[in-house]
Amino acid sequence: MARNALLVMDVQRGIVHRFGDDAGYLTRLRGAIETARAAEIPVIHVVVGFRAGHPEASARNKMLRGFGGGIGFTDDDPGAQIHPDIAPHPADLVVTRTRVSAFAGSDLDLILRAREIDGLVLTGIATSGVVLSTLRQASDLDFRLTVLADGCLDADGEVHRVLTEKIFPVQADVVTIDEWAVSIK
Repeated sequence: MARNALLVMDVQRGIVHRFGDDAGYLTRLRGAIETARAAEIPVIHVVVGFRAGHPEASARNKMLRGFGGGIGFTDDDPGAQIHPDIAPHPADLVVTRTRVSAFAGSDLDLILRAREIDGLVLTGIATSGVVLSTLRQASDLDFRLTVLADGCLDADGEVHRVLTEKIFPVQADVVTIDEWAVSIK
């Protein structure tokens, strides 16, 4: 029997602050989360997080280099907290990762396999970051994939459009939150 999970990735205070609430993004995302819970689809929040001093952030890794410069995302950083508008419920899981993909530097794959989850519904910030990297790795791991286009957000609207309209459909079904909600009822 096919079993899905909704991944809500990087919707943390510091990241949302950088991107802003683009035309009701958090409201839409909260709707997707509530829909998943009502359909008994597990909700898994994936966050980026580091130890104090960022020992996981290699100077060779261009994307992570900046974490040593006070960007945070450590346990004592309020910006690392999941945004309160989509706060996890007790039944939700929270997975911490140390790289761009939700799988890299986390126990996500172990959790999914233990729960016999074979399909992922992807949402998060940013479309060109965690969503893209997670989609690519999840595809290589043979998960069935759905991307909620309006459940993803990117600083560059054109990049978001190209990814959701041209790149992602090669490996995933790309739908709106409303279309997905209707399909699971």
